[in-house]
Amino acid sequence: MVPYYEWQATIWLPIPEMSDDVVFRALADTSRRKLLDKLHRKNGQTLGELCQGLHMTRQAVAKHLAILKKANLVSWKREGRERLHFINPVPIHEIAERWISKFDQPHLQALSTLKKSLEGEDRE
Repeated sequence: MVPYYEWQATIWLPIPEMSDDVVFRALADTSRRKLLDKLHRKNGQTLGELCQGLHMTRQAVAKHLAILKKANLVSWKREGRERLHFINPVPIHEIAERWISKFDQPHLQALSTLKKSLEGEDRE
């Protein structure tokens, strides 16, 4: 367990340490990626707002949100009777750092070398 706690409706809940597998499984489903896209466009939506434009029942959307919450990709907070959902980009960023950026490094280095050599030719 990570020693971090999130305030949820007067109860302190422990946030478990996430593995990449949980995040990858959550992102593997098209419907869940659509929900994340909707939250990226407008954060803090209710379940009803998230259901609009999707061909799923409220129960199906709620189940997808539960999986995203388990993967720490979505959090929520209560405001009165409503529960507002928010995207958490940290797990996706961690995956990008671990799995994508190391493959980009050689390309960026090659572009940097090319830029320096072209600029050196321009000066001569």
